[in-house]
Amino acid sequence: MQGFAETLPTKIKKTTDEVFSEPQRLHKVLASCGFGSRRAMEELIVAGRITVNRMPAEIGQKVGPGDEVRINGEPVKIRFTEPQPRVLLYHKPAGEIVSRDDPEERASVFDRLPPIQGAKWISIGRLDFNTEGLLLFTNSGELANRLMHPRYEVEREYAVRVMGELSEDQVQELKIGVELEDGPVRCEKLVDGGGEGANHWYHVVIKEGRNREVRRLFEALGLMVSRLIRTRYGVISMPSVAKRGDVLELEQAEVATLIKSVGLKMAGGAVSAAAKPSPEKNTRTPFGKKKAGNGATQTEMPKQKKGARFKVERGHVPRFLKPGFFQAFNAPTDEAAMLDGEINDAPVNGAASDQAADNEGRQQRQRSPGRRGLFGRKGQRTPKQAKENSDNGTFGAEQETPDSASEV
Repeated sequence: MQGFAETLPTKIKKTTDEVFSEPQRLHKVLASCGFGSRRAMEELIVAGRITVNRMPAEIGQKVGPGDEVRINGEPVKIRFTEPQPRVLLYHKPAGEIVSRDDPEERASVFDRLPPIQGAKWISIGRLDFNTEGLLLFTNSGELANRLMHPRYEVEREYAVRVMGELSEDQVQELKIGVELEDGPVRCEKLVDGGGEGANHWYHVVIKEGRNREVRRLFEALGLMVSRLIRTRYGVISMPSVAKRGDVLELEQAEVATLIKSVGLKMAGGAVSAAAKPSPEKNTRTPFGKKKAGNGATQTEMPKQKKGARFKVERGHVPRFLKPGFFQAFNAPTDEAAMLDGEINDAPVNGAASDQAADNEGRQQRQRSPGRRGLFGRKGQRTPKQAKENSDNGTFGAEQETPDSASEV
């Protein structure tokens, strides 16, 4: 045994060369790592030098994807492919619970399912103890999440038998939405299925799977549900050949259709989210560029419109002020007057006389020297002239200025 230990490689391989699709016997897996023959691996197991999940390994023990294998304390990663997704269809009868652990020890739907190696069946949604109908199971967690999560809005269809009949107002209320203690609920579709006597059937489609949602929905309207059967989940409907308690497995083509219907894809046997379509590339030429003859782009300055200005100057009418803007205030719309900046303030509410008086007073102030005449307007007194006049004793004397010099 000691001589065999000396023949072991000094560096242990971190992963197996072979990729397994299902749980395998430990000595077969280790032999694929290149440590020796299967017989030699069994001797290492007997020597206690191999552990599985921190416990000594045993002869004939199988290992799966979740097991941790170590040789002489060094971890060895065993590569497993994702299991092929499988889907079971079960016609649940009333009187069974959708749970593996029940304190009351009632009959469970999992008792009727076939065994599966290296995995476990996941129920896609639940049905009440007294509810019958379609119940799906899968070994793919990603697929189960897509079918159950409310944000994906997978339709569930039920056949509901109630005591009594819905009125027209109640039908509209179900379609618009009924407020429950955990939020509003509405029926995507509601079809009258007819009935005899006090019982009446309805076919209801909803996009959620809350606890006792359909029963509470009708109870909120004052109707008691006497029987409830789920007939469809997404694109899978209950086949007419399935009797209560029957288990049917979907074929791979049917599984692929179900996976595609919820936006997933198959990749090497594994279920993964489908790639989002890449947005279309913007083919527009950027600003300041133009396409050359060879398909390249070259820089081009933006063309300036004729008569356009980038800076508002005196006498310039901005482009957003159209001539019609001045007509609203009874102002002149002569284009030449606009460009010259000679448009006076227009009278508002027809106050023409007050405006004329103000204009006359303004013209008189412009002709008089006033205080503005002291700051060097053309044809008026400058500060230097004012000082000379004051020295000559003529400060404050009135001087006439030409009318043409009143505006610059």
